[in-house]
Amino acid sequence: MSGHSKWSTIKRKKGAIDAKRGKIFTKIIKEITLAARLGGGDVEGNSRLRQAVMAAKEENMPKDNIDRAIKKGTGGGEGAAAYEEITYEGYGPGGAAVIVDVMTDNKNRTVAEIRHILSKHGGNLGENGCVSWIFAKKGSIVIDKKLIGEDELMELALEAGAEDVRAEGSEFEVITETAAFETVKKAIDAKGIKHLEARISMIPSNTVKLDAGKAESMLKLMEKLEDNDDVQNVYSNFDIDEDVMEKLS
Repeated sequence: MSGHSKWSTIKRKKGAIDAKRGKIFTKIIKEITLAARLGGGDVEGNSRLRQAVMAAKEENMPKDNIDRAIKKGTGGGEGAAAYEEITYEGYGPGGAAVIVDVMTDNKNRTVAEIRHILSKHGGNLGENGCVSWIFAKKGSIVIDKKLIGEDELMELALEAGAEDVRAEGSEFEVITETAAFETVKKAIDAKGIKHLEARISMIPSNTVKLDAGKAESMLKLMEKLEDNDDVQNVYSNFDIDEDVMEKLS
């Protein structure tokens, strides 16, 4: 549970998710709008839209906001067709791999900003394909260890179609193939087990351990990237020891 999950854990501890809920809503609305434009407004028949709506509900977004975003996408509302999806790849402190998904109406502006953020925090922008081979798109469901035992969760998750259950620190992470994500999540929800986070993510196949100094720079880099209005998602394969993470969070 490194990189993507540790960053999520730190954000939860800092309360940063609540503090930036308006920005999170903006990112999700952009995703809903584009998903509806590309695949139609039928949530059941459009898997990308369904996952975007699920993410919106995870953040307690009002239904009216969701409906307006779908209508904007299907109706070709102003701005709906202007966004371009781009994925940038590069490296952070200590050589950790970084993937940045953006949705922008100005590619030149965005790439300049991403390059600047990376270089300012000890990283650099790389060529397409330089780090994407390290990651695979998977479902990720994070659960507090206090809620269920590992053996019980393992049995429940695997029976529902999960790929793996990983334990680190105070949390379990259930990993699924994207096609099985919703089924596994429903099985866990049906048992009354609340999750800390549930989303489609990019899971690294290997990790880069960072010392305290590089770890601090890495977390600042992640925060600055996510603060950028054009950035939708940031993924990395960094690993930080629990004691170092506690001090930094």
